[in-house]
Amino acid sequence: MRVGVLLIALSVLVCGVSVAEETILKQAPTAQPGKAAYRLEGLHGYIGFGTSPAPSEYCVGMGFYTAVWRLIDKPLAHFQIGLAGCWILPDNSDNKDKPLCPEGTLARQWQRRGPTWESVFQTIEGGVGYWAGNHFRYGPPKFSMNATAQCYDYEIGSPGWSFFYSSQALPDDRLGIAQLSNRLLIPPDGLTFQGNPNGEFLGYTWMALPFSDPTSGEPPTGEQSWTCFLSTANFKGPIAYYIPETWSKIGKLFKCPFLYGRGLDTRPGKMHGGAMEINTVPRFDGQDARGVRYSKIPKLQFPVDAQGRSLLVQEVTYYSKAALYDAFKAWRDGGPACPGRFDPKGAWKPTLTTRSVHLDQAGKRILGLEHFFQTKVFEGNVWGLQWNDNPISPKGGFPEYFTWEGEKCLPVSAAQVPKDTYLHQQKFKLAGPGEPYSSPTAGAWARPGPKLGPFTVQLADGSVVTYSWYRFIDQPSFQQYRWSEEKKAKLQALVEKIHASWPIDRDYMSPLKHGKLAALDPALLVSPPKGLEVGYVPIVTRQEHRSGQPAPATRNFP
Repeated sequence: MRVGVLLIALSVLVCGVSVAEETILKQAPTAQPGKAAYRLEGLHGYIGFGTSPAPSEYCVGMGFYTAVWRLIDKPLAHFQIGLAGCWILPDNSDNKDKPLCPEGTLARQWQRRGPTWESVFQTIEGGVGYWAGNHFRYGPPKFSMNATAQCYDYEIGSPGWSFFYSSQALPDDRLGIAQLSNRLLIPPDGLTFQGNPNGEFLGYTWMALPFSDPTSGEPPTGEQSWTCFLSTANFKGPIAYYIPETWSKIGKLFKCPFLYGRGLDTRPGKMHGGAMEINTVPRFDGQDARGVRYSKIPKLQFPVDAQGRSLLVQEVTYYSKAALYDAFKAWRDGGPACPGRFDPKGAWKPTLTTRSVHLDQAGKRILGLEHFFQTKVFEGNVWGLQWNDNPISPKGGFPEYFTWEGEKCLPVSAAQVPKDTYLHQQKFKLAGPGEPYSSPTAGAWARPGPKLGPFTVQLADGSVVTYSWYRFIDQPSFQQYRWSEEKKAKLQALVEKIHASWPIDRDYMSPLKHGKLAALDPALLVSPPKGLEVGYVPIVTRQEHRSGQPAPATRNFP
């Protein structure tokens, strides 16, 4: 399946703009001579790549290294662009006509996704990017583990919260991520990076691991715990995983036995490629005295090497059970120690392919972008962009100004935009701090509750994170399940072995071959208190803006 089929309707995806706010912006009056109107829909679409089809057994892990850089010089409101990332779906290709999204779910309303609604049933997505719903902006992007488990009725982005939509934690019965690392904080607003990354790489892999056995109860649940591994300059290893019941519960909730065994807890995963998803970008519209329409979008900048290339994705790899699953399960059941490294005998590297770039502005296709860049697969199976010399913007610079001709949108230079459009002096709205993320003081967060805390740290985005140390099995996400004491004890013992045996300076993914690794914000790295070195995890309970802090640093592009 082509990656375009996997992607979700952007008008419904995580734009992070309220319905009322978006309506106001879309209903803004048409720009008149001597005036400029602030609008959304400044840029929309995908810049993506595909992969050759993987052999069927390479379906329990997918990962790669993706470039991290500061796409915009200042934190902007109403701005959402994902840097190169992926979408993982459960493989339901055997189902040709039965709906996977029950009546009453949000995605079931999207009729063009029928008859099966496979592409909007369940996804693991997220990655590195800018989300319009972020509460705390600081210039560089962030990393988030976003996924949707129930036909986009709700989303999960961290061990306590959704995709930045709400300041309040998810209800207890919708928590889905289990914090695994005892060395890294996972804030609801995403992981911050150190400094100003400019093309360094973040490695991340989703690996389905058997933390527990499958169950045959109501609902039946598989053993696949999709676990996120990171590879950075200052942290390597697994950080968290999706609890299998997160995917299986939809069948029971909607009384739909057909859905049993069709979620990511059981089914093979499929990726088939990835993309930069360009979602919500503001614009200004202007009109000159002759009635010709022009527009302006924020300045976007890409990292460019001496050969005019932006290297964006490398080391794309699919994994079979031989990579880690089998050794991990044997270790769990009392077998030999498992070091956690991905065994090359279970790794398969596809051939990358380019995809056509299709970008539009307010529904009008942007033409002529091939004069600025082409997507390309470079030597070493590295995907990215090759930039051309052009008179409108320097290499690595996306066009800022456009003119509309009928249903077409064409890039123009700043010098070609008449002064009476008043576009040159327009400044895009900066993003201010949002409301604090807060968690309940009752329910799953309080019973059994933390062992020690609270503690606070300040991140590179200026926010203050509060966290407490919970025994692994006592963290909030697990409290919705009535597991036996035997099952909980076995899972706790396994995680204690991981904490004792898997350091954060070991290569789990294969090492990066080209370029340098990005570094996470050092404030995210923590050390367990004495007596809690194994079996305990730091759970974030609050994230808030610290008043009086200096404004985030900006970077002036050439």
